[in-house]
Amino acid sequence: MDPEKTKPENYFSVEKGQLAKGSHHLSIRDLFALSLRVFRTNPTRTILTILGISLGVGTVLFLISLGYGLQYILIGKLAATEDSLVTLDTYYPTESNLNISYQDIDKISKLEGVKEISPVAEFTGEITHGEYSGFVTVKIIDSSYFRLSGSAPDFGAPFKENEKKVVISSTALSLLNLSDNETSLDKEFSFKIFYPKSAGDSLETEIIDIPRAIPVSGISKEEFQQPFVLIPSSLIGKNPPYFQRLLVKADSVESVEPLRDKLVDMGFLISAKIDLVNQTKKIMSVITIILGVFGITALVVSAIGMFNTMIIGFLERIFEVGIMKAVGATSRDIRNLFLMESLMMGVLGGGLGILIGVGAGEIFNLGLNILAKSLGGKAISLFIRPWWFLALIMGVSSLIGIMSGFWPARRASRLSPREAFTKK
Repeated sequence: MDPEKTKPENYFSVEKGQLAKGSHHLSIRDLFALSLRVFRTNPTRTILTILGISLGVGTVLFLISLGYGLQYILIGKLAATEDSLVTLDTYYPTESNLNISYQDIDKISKLEGVKEISPVAEFTGEITHGEYSGFVTVKIIDSSYFRLSGSAPDFGAPFKENEKKVVISSTALSLLNLSDNETSLDKEFSFKIFYPKSAGDSLETEIIDIPRAIPVSGISKEEFQQPFVLIPSSLIGKNPPYFQRLLVKADSVESVEPLRDKLVDMGFLISAKIDLVNQTKKIMSVITIILGVFGITALVVSAIGMFNTMIIGFLERIFEVGIMKAVGATSRDIRNLFLMESLMMGVLGGGLGILIGVGAGEIFNLGLNILAKSLGGKAISLFIRPWWFLALIMGVSSLIGIMSGFWPARRASRLSPREAFTKK
């Protein structure tokens, strides 16, 4: 009879102190069941370790999602529409005393890369409501102005093409003894606009009278600007003699830089929101990184605590490891058991940390919105949590668990039964 066939399925090799090639290993299900023992043998230490990891993960999530939220809010304020990112605010230098003529608009419209132009004319005007009246700046615009400038009223909505409505500032409403909130929407006003008779003579004026009542479609809360009214050009019977600004939309992002250079060569000054957005992104990215560093510091401290817990757990279970090896457990089983325990604590800590981070953010955001509404502001969502970031946090937390248990698992797997019983 072949002696090799008479050996039991699980036996120890004399040379290596491990199970022979024909032995089986613990399944994932068995490892998971054995790993749950840490909650029964050392519940307080295990729960505190998981709580430490979760607080670190929650801090990272809270701070970085705050950074993302601030970046989203600021960029949203700068570029409320996609078209505004490729729009150039074009105007002559103030000291030149030049205005934009219809010939200038015709030349600019023929430049390569120009897709759309929205002119803006500004003149002195008078607004009347009931027995009150006051002088305001009248801005004559097309409905495309709101889309290309990326601006919108704080209350109500911008007027649409061919719609006979206006947008008024809160400072203009205060001249007429009206409140600057929704109660002033759809109130009706009459206007007078003072056109210069020629582009070179601003002393002689022509009065453009709009006696019929024009309702308000939107209100802009502008406390630090002079009173103004945005009037659609279709409401006025006579075209403005000239314009102060042009909103020039490029046909693509790649066309913005070449088009800006051409307009500068024509003597115009240019302001592009894409520059502000790019600069804001850089600044907010730095702020997000700084916030992340603080959060990661807390996570590293938690990881050190978890590593310490795993080391103590290994030292307390040396005799147990020896018994397991004596009854047939392989080095691989022992290593996987320790790694499974640390992975479970990492995963649980990550999941609980996400709940803590999201909950803390929502509570902070709720308190901030309650304060903002009490002061007359608008509710905002201050925390942005991309799904990939939540998945990344879970992955990092699991990796921390594995790394924290790697050294204890390696030490335990290399421990022989004789060495384990001797140390005990």
